[in-house]
Amino acid sequence: MILFINTCVRPESRTRRLAMEVLRRLGHSENVREIKPYNSPLTYEALERRTKLSEAGKFDDKIFDDAKIFAAASQIVIAAPYWDLSFPATLKNYIEAVNVVGITFAYTEEGVPYGLCKAERLIYVTTAGGPIVSDDYGYGYVRELSRSYWGISDTVCVKAEGLDIIGADAEAILNDTVKGLGKILG
Repeated sequence: MILFINTCVRPESRTRRLAMEVLRRLGHSENVREIKPYNSPLTYEALERRTKLSEAGKFDDKIFDDAKIFAAASQIVIAAPYWDLSFPATLKNYIEAVNVVGITFAYTEEGVPYGLCKAERLIYVTTAGGPIVSDDYGYGYVRELSRSYWGISDTVCVKAEGLDIIGADAEAILNDTVKGLGKILG
């Protein structure tokens, strides 16, 4: 199953359009599960409940559903527009919900995290009206979590930037990015 994490709130989102092309190229359209993580962050009470259940190894509660789906995915595609040098807050909320010891990662006796996720690859898709100043706060953050916590070493970023710069041809930029998908996706 390919997990599609869609954090695009605009119906005409260029990031979503690009992500849909990535999914089309991956081929398995009947085996895509889309999640739109627009729920609120964990409250103190929910976090305390989750921690107690997790420490007891009781992962059958619905609070762990997103983490189990994430851990079981064969590939993960994240559509995250470039907002404020990073990504929408809904993605951070989702990451906090799926980052669960015992489901998506565990620790060695020395305290080093290791991944429990089955995904062979994570594809991060983003678009920006201007230049992407740094990958560190968006894709870089997700890439490091993927490698250090989830055990997904193959991560790639598909990005189209400069779409709203005066004189830019946004459609041409998007089309050029789509043309380059073969090299990026392999």
